[in-house]
Amino acid sequence: MSAASSRRAAKEASATPQANVIVAVLAIGGIVVSLMQSLVIPLIPELPELLSASPADTAWAVTSTLLAGAVATPVVGRLGDMHGKRRMLLVSLALLVAGSVVCGLSNSLAPMIIGRVLQGLSAGAVSLGISIMRDELPAERLPGATALMSASLGIGGALGLPAAALIADHFDWHVLFWTSAVLGVLSIALVVTIVPESEVRTGGRFDLVGAAGLSAGLICLLLAVSKGADWGWSSASTLALFAAAAVVLLLWGRFELRVSAPLVDLRTTARRQVLFTNLASVAIGFSMFALSLVMPQLLQLPEQTGYGMGKDLLTVGLTMAPMGLVMMATAPLSARVTKARGPKVTLMIGALVVAVGYGIGIVLMSAIWQLVVVGCIVGAGMGLAYGAMPALIMGAVPVSETAAANSLNTLMRSLGTSFSSAVVGVVLAQMTTDFAGHALPSENGFRTVLAIGAGAAALCCALAAFLPGQQGRTVPMRTPAKPSESTKTTS
Repeated sequence: MSAASSRRAAKEASATPQANVIVAVLAIGGIVVSLMQSLVIPLIPELPELLSASPADTAWAVTSTLLAGAVATPVVGRLGDMHGKRRMLLVSLALLVAGSVVCGLSNSLAPMIIGRVLQGLSAGAVSLGISIMRDELPAERLPGATALMSASLGIGGALGLPAAALIADHFDWHVLFWTSAVLGVLSIALVVTIVPESEVRTGGRFDLVGAAGLSAGLICLLLAVSKGADWGWSSASTLALFAAAAVVLLLWGRFELRVSAPLVDLRTTARRQVLFTNLASVAIGFSMFALSLVMPQLLQLPEQTGYGMGKDLLTVGLTMAPMGLVMMATAPLSARVTKARGPKVTLMIGALVVAVGYGIGIVLMSAIWQLVVVGCIVGAGMGLAYGAMPALIMGAVPVSETAAANSLNTLMRSLGTSFSSAVVGVVLAQMTTDFAGHALPSENGFRTVLAIGAGAAALCCALAAFLPGQQGRTVPMRTPAKPSESTKTTS
């Protein structure tokens, strides 16, 4: 072995422990941010009494977070490319802490919504973490690391529910938010200590008009989707919001194609690999969330219905937790398949596994162990699919656009979950059975939702089939940015 080869091997060996620590810190940050989404679920039935407000008003504690996350994710990603991904990750975590503190101090609706908006603004942390990994890790570590980071979206949600239920049952409800604040502070300290700032920057001027246009379009769309069931799908408010979303997003797209430094490079987004990956992300996000909506209801409905199990929220959380753990455990397998066959194959296999899990769920939904098995199968498929998406995105975009492209992909998954919530709500509201004078979702309604979830996963697989065939690693190795695209700064 030559002296140069020996020095290179020694350098790579010494970098491995540091790379492991960086991956762990970023994954912890992603899980902490995703915990925020499930944190308030145990409180939803009690929020009207706790905040002295109507159920329709307290629902904004969930809706506001969804809207804030949709707006923040692409904006933070673009700012990360321009001014530093680590810097924007720290800003995101700081917003999480601030929002948690505001919620922890709140006893009325207004400060609770403000706090939840601040928490929602941290949603871009996962895509920023994936982008940091591309800049800082050796190429051979990227598939496994990004798979774990991508899966943290589901891991945090699945693990957060039992933890939140346990805290809500035994402590004052404010403790939920103080716990979130402490975890956020810990994540900030770890990022400051461990994670380096990348020198890859695009510079330039931020597209304020594009950010405002995209934000307005997304808010109109997600408001219509999330509130359509309450307001009525044919109501003037819902239809007006859908129409406004269509007009605003069309005008926004036209503007983005003309501006020199757009918030979202639509020409890059239109590339086959990016376009079909994002479309597949909507489908797989839809599929994943369908199970998250079905399982809690099946577990909590009265046993007297013949298909409900009459369990408490803690049991619900413990039943769903294995799905998140399996997602995490599947991340290394996703990386190995990607290295051997390419991320396209990994995504297709993951989607097929999810579809099989839903198919089994249509038959096995009468006992806790059956739901655990279904959740684990779906979780395994999600781990494979979620792990492949960053590799597909980063294999098709320049290094200077990594954070923006990953953020858009994360947004597509979030749109899928929003559409899933709306569709599942409509199905279960239409397919009901009478129980003691109350209309409850019927067993066939749940089976229909599971069938729709399987169909969404199959659609994801079909969309992935249109991706270009690739073998082995598709994420380019880190290369120095051109002088016009990079500035060296001291963090």
